[in-house]
Amino acid sequence: MRVHDRLFIGGEWVEPAGTSTIEVVSPATLEPVGRTPDSTEADVDRAVAAARQAFDDGPWPQMSPAERADALARLGDGLRSRTDEFAQLITAENGSPITWSTLAQGFAPTMIHDYYVDMAREFPFEDLRQGVLGQVLVRHEPVGVVAAIVPWNAPLFLTMAKISPALAAGCTVVLKPSPETPLNAFLLAEVIAEAGLPPGVVNIVPAGRKASESLVRHTGIDKISFTGSSLTGKRIASLAGEQLKRYSLELGGKSAAVLLDDVDLSEAIPALLPTALMISGQACIAQTRILAPAERYQEVVDALCDNVAAMKMGDPLDPETELGPLIAERQRDRVEGYIASGQEEGAKVVLGGGRPAGLDKGWWVEPTVFVNVDNKMKIAQEEIFGPVLSVIPYSDTDDAVAIANDSNYGLSGTVWTADVDRGLDVARRVRTGNYTINGFTIDIGTPFGGFKESGIGREFGPDGLELFCEKKAINLPAGYTPSAI
Repeated sequence: MRVHDRLFIGGEWVEPAGTSTIEVVSPATLEPVGRTPDSTEADVDRAVAAARQAFDDGPWPQMSPAERADALARLGDGLRSRTDEFAQLITAENGSPITWSTLAQGFAPTMIHDYYVDMAREFPFEDLRQGVLGQVLVRHEPVGVVAAIVPWNAPLFLTMAKISPALAAGCTVVLKPSPETPLNAFLLAEVIAEAGLPPGVVNIVPAGRKASESLVRHTGIDKISFTGSSLTGKRIASLAGEQLKRYSLELGGKSAAVLLDDVDLSEAIPALLPTALMISGQACIAQTRILAPAERYQEVVDALCDNVAAMKMGDPLDPETELGPLIAERQRDRVEGYIASGQEEGAKVVLGGGRPAGLDKGWWVEPTVFVNVDNKMKIAQEEIFGPVLSVIPYSDTDDAVAIANDSNYGLSGTVWTADVDRGLDVARRVRTGNYTINGFTIDIGTPFGGFKESGIGREFGPDGLELFCEKKAINLPAGYTPSAI
């Protein structure tokens, strides 16, 4: 049990304004994992005020980029020294298998942070340009106080995708972790305190819906960076629009894996499944629509079922486990509702569809494969966020592209083929923000984000830092050149 009775605000551990707590329970065992304060609107006000003061009157935005990079490098050292602790803790919180957590919940966040430490030293925060009428100095200035709101499925990874570039830009941050996984944010607070960042630069307030909405509405917030459902993203966009507040949204997905007719299934299916069933399908990038050529449809189904059936479901702390539980009872109910809906609409379950034997405690659903799926069905159109795969036939490549694009989402996608040129043609035609040929990759040095209802804005790469900047053009007198940029 990790028990926290204070909040991290203004560089100090402070008493919360209320007495309510967030009880964290393992979704695998239903045993208690930890407890934190449940922040109130008064706590949110205090955190925003601390971040506001740190931005308006503190040293952080006034430091040179190199000075900020030095401070952030100390934070990076602290993250690296505790990667195993983060991985173990997040597995306890959300049930992601420990082998995956070690890489994605522990190590990958340090890669993101180190990338932006280096970028802080290299990014052209001031750029001298030749305009139409003369010399112009274009500055990238920090947008201000940022509300970073992260979900529970990859909490530290998504936290660092927001706060690392925000801090590198000179912003200050109020971090709102998910109520399902707040404990890792308190471990991060310990690392921040040890790194000696100025007071108020990062403030952490776990909270439920009411206090979270007060954070979005708060007039002291200049920018909202949110990852989560498209429904919540629309609500945030509406609230932000009332104040013309800056926002970026990384939202849901319903990604299609296109298997071309020349694909080697013995290689493609084992490589596809870790992405299709990532965190038991609880990932916005999960490749849950499997598009199979009609002439090889049964062959694809057989190979898929054989490989899925061989995946080990069980104790997420077991290094051999590939599939863990769902995050909560409500999520299990949701997934089981979609499985019932698919059958009601005429699709057929050929693998799974129920609760696994021998796992009586926790929120478990068997990995499930549907066949006879029409892309118009709910299971093919809506984000299930569970281990449910739909195998959809297509007639030719044009049909495959049309089916892949027949979605309100556009976050990710893959194509699998023996001919990379054919794969590149498909990749160019599918309307998503991230695409991979014969594999799955998110490269933190390049932009990541979605088309359509999958979001607005791009994280990672230089684009990710620019999300937290305002551009200012300073028109210079004729014949004048700045001595230093």
